[in-house]
Amino acid sequence: MAVNISKRRGNVKNKRSHALNATKAWQKTNTQVHINEDGTKVRLSVKEIRTIKKNEKAA
Repeated sequence: MAVNISKRRGNVKNKRSHALNATKAWQKTNTQVHINEDGTKVRLSVKEIRTIKKNEKAA
């Protein structure tokens, strides 16, 4: 089981009908399971995973 360590939250947006009625809706984050170097599974957003890979490549 992956542990959710991401602090990111979804965005709130308005869905609009043709009559311009506004209904609140959630846009969820793109979270996926990432396996760390020590073998633990964590759930991170894709933006955070890309940043981790970029920093590993630069180091």
